[in-house]
Amino acid sequence: MSLPIVALVGRPNVGKSTIFNRIINSRVAIVEDKAGVTRDRIYARAEWMGHEFILIDTGGITLDSGEIEEQIKAQAEIAIDEADVIVMLGDVTQHMTNMDETIAKMLYRTKKPIILAVNKADNPEQRTDIYDFYSLGLGDPIPVSGSHGTGMGDLLDAIVGEFGDKANQHEDDSIRFSVIGRPNVGKSSLVNAILGEQRVIVSNIEGTTRDAIDTTFTNDGQKYTIVDTAGIRRRGKVYEKTEKYSVLRAISAIEESDITLLVLDASTGIREQDKHVAGYAHDAGRGVIIVVNKWDLPKKYSTSMKDFEDTIRQEFQYLDYAPIVFVSAKTGQRVPDILKLVKEVHDNQTRRIKSSVLNDLLLEATRITPTPLVNGKRLRIYYMTQVAVTPPTFVVFVNDPELLHFSYQRFLINQLRQNFDFGRNTD
Repeated sequence: MSLPIVALVGRPNVGKSTIFNRIINSRVAIVEDKAGVTRDRIYARAEWMGHEFILIDTGGITLDSGEIEEQIKAQAEIAIDEADVIVMLGDVTQHMTNMDETIAKMLYRTKKPIILAVNKADNPEQRTDIYDFYSLGLGDPIPVSGSHGTGMGDLLDAIVGEFGDKANQHEDDSIRFSVIGRPNVGKSSLVNAILGEQRVIVSNIEGTTRDAIDTTFTNDGQKYTIVDTAGIRRRGKVYEKTEKYSVLRAISAIEESDITLLVLDASTGIREQDKHVAGYAHDAGRGVIIVVNKWDLPKKYSTSMKDFEDTIRQEFQYLDYAPIVFVSAKTGQRVPDILKLVKEVHDNQTRRIKSSVLNDLLLEATRITPTPLVNGKRLRIYYMTQVAVTPPTFVVFVNDPELLHFSYQRFLINQLRQNFDFGRNTD
């Protein structure tokens, strides 16, 4: 059985993201003293007294009308629907509001365990100001301080106390892949197309997705975890503190992934910024798949698929190992091919080659291209063995490492790729 799911809900700026970060002991959710910073659901694993669970941070629920506000509310409602336990957060410094009452009425209808916590109770005087929250009818409010950590033990005790017999064992055997790219290339639309549901907010407003979002699903018996990252901007273009955290978290998501999908926009072509984004994935040593999105738009007919692929290979020469797929998240064209490639690249990442086979390859490679002679001294390669997977990593024993020039190392890497179809750099 899956882990219990706990959702944090409330109106904007009551400190949900601060509480979220405090519980998981990591700065995953964006924290800023500005309403509406958290827009999508954010998932993370948490643990308390031996009990593991999935914690969801949500955007602040408001009655304001507008595209983004409506989708934030919709995402919060989805989180509430997914949750086994709901934590409603209030703000003791602003006292109880009409919006708190509206949210409480919405939660009543879920028939799920609801825990009321009142945040920003940073001192004894503030902790005595929680009593007006009793009128919400959600039981005893628990005073907490996300900033100082006070009251968190009481809150977590209350949360795990609602789990009942929910199973607490969970093995993460999924293939984890992140979706990266510059803003507005259609990453969120692509995630929704892969999952077949409205999982993340989709808008023509550039930079709508700010948080990295994890979703685990199964396809053809294989479990996957997909991460939709915030659009990465070049460092010189990151002005807002909010944007800065998005870039750092997107890079972290790449580091934690097995594979990355580099999403390009067929309608605008390759930009310099695409190369910066690709560099993050390449340098992280992860499997890379290049996904050309929006291949349904009329503008793409100005070039053929073959010409576009040739351009990609020219502009991303360091990604010559990465497979390329042309898709349309809007129409679903070739979207199923993405998971096939993810599985294929993962199989390559985790495969092991016997040392005897590697050394047969090494013998043939040195016959084709003899080792170089440097200052009258010839490189001698004695042995090769694989020492790790994900990515496949190889150690070569030589007479003098200084003689193993980068160009000959690259030659050996290419021989490995050609013979074993590895989808990632090898060391």
